[in-house]
Amino acid sequence: MSGERQVGIVLVSHSGPVAESVAELARGLAAGGVTAPVAPAGGLPNGGLGTSAELIGRAAASVDRGAGVAVLVDLGSAVLTVKSMLAEGDELPENTRLVDAPFVEGAVAAVVTASAGGDLAAVEAAASEAYGYRKT
Repeated sequence: MSGERQVGIVLVSHSGPVAESVAELARGLAAGGVTAPVAPAGGLPNGGLGTSAELIGRAAASVDRGAGVAVLVDLGSAVLTVKSMLAEGDELPENTRLVDAPFVEGAVAAVVTASAGGDLAAVEAAASEAYGYRKT
């Protein structure tokens, strides 16, 4: 796949290093070919803890390849920030979707699925299904 029409993934965390690490992990586990575009959007522009609509918007624009953008978040206020941006209607690329999924496992599933050519619905389903992963 050329990567031109892949679903993009944005990982929103209250911490820049957490978002960057999860993005690196997901890319690494999806390796073996063309990896879907992934961008972390963590913390505040000054490096502090929190969520930033500016960073989220910039990350979403950077991964938009025309097939949609899946946004995964870590905690409640990140959900509120993304929902507010979606309600505005012009802060995120068209066909951006907030995905209800566990942050780490969902990110890996989303990147693997998008990298394999899955559409936005398939990426969302794969990430959401990660809630069912059992560790015991």
